[in-house]
Amino acid sequence: MNKMRTLLFVLLLIVTTNSFAQQDAQYTQYMFNTLSVNPAYAGSRGQLSFAGLYRAQWIGLNGAPETFTLNLHSPIRNSRVGYGVSVVNDNIGDGAVQETYLDAVISYSLQLNQDAKLSFGLKAGGNVLNLDFSKLRNFDLEPTSTDVPDNKFSPNFGAGIYYHTNKFYAGLSVPNFLETDYFDGNSGDSNSVNFLSTERMNFYFITGYVFDLNGNLQFKPALLTKAVGGAPLQVDLSASFLFNDRFSFGAAYRWDAALSAMAGFQITEQIMLGLAYDKETTDLGTRRFNDGSIEIFLRLELLKRFQKTISPRFF
Repeated sequence: MNKMRTLLFVLLLIVTTNSFAQQDAQYTQYMFNTLSVNPAYAGSRGQLSFAGLYRAQWIGLNGAPETFTLNLHSPIRNSRVGYGVSVVNDNIGDGAVQETYLDAVISYSLQLNQDAKLSFGLKAGGNVLNLDFSKLRNFDLEPTSTDVPDNKFSPNFGAGIYYHTNKFYAGLSVPNFLETDYFDGNSGDSNSVNFLSTERMNFYFITGYVFDLNGNLQFKPALLTKAVGGAPLQVDLSASFLFNDRFSFGAAYRWDAALSAMAGFQITEQIMLGLAYDKETTDLGTRRFNDGSIEIFLRLELLKRFQKTISPRFF
């Protein structure tokens, strides 16, 4: 248990040290969770759509990160405008680090031709960060700053652009433009521990294409690239098959980080369930306490009256 608490403390330092550029949460099933990273996606499915995702990172490690996302979006009937809300909660150390993002999103779409749309999106909201050092039993050094986050709200805004047809999509976005310094433990005491948590701009690029292999089988390669100052470039490559518009399966590779397996089930016309499992390819993946990471995704299409057909289920 002492080793687990030590690892938890190190994990907290990774999040809060001033040499680290804090990144947004990562998702293996990003192609089904686009609104969380690009507000221009709002309303693109042509109906009222709800999506929820749960990710458990590094199963077997006490206090490892957990992420919950919820989003709801819809077009406004007989208009080019879409709207929605997005909620993301990150939990590290069984409550030692809690961060919640709440955003309202709006989009405007241009009909470029019969098949193609170009959408522009904005989001506005903010996040609440709370650190509870009492959750770290081996943490004896108390921060000396009076600015330690305690449900501190930080406003922010973001933007994105999203182009899609029935077979292809591509998007570029910055979910948060403001770079916020949460707290600084610089008290002038050379023996004190300095803490600094900084939100940095994350740049996302996503794209994918659907190939019709035959009447019942489709194939879609996809890419997500995320860049943030002070951290390595993240590249996610995936390849999925969709059979009979009901069952999808595939694999993904996060560059120098993890291999993943994915499966999806279109239970009804309105309900989709997705599952993913990641196995680290780094040294962390060889540790006995790390049994990989899992994701569970659920999407509900709540209303179908906006248009006769919806976007392909692959995106």
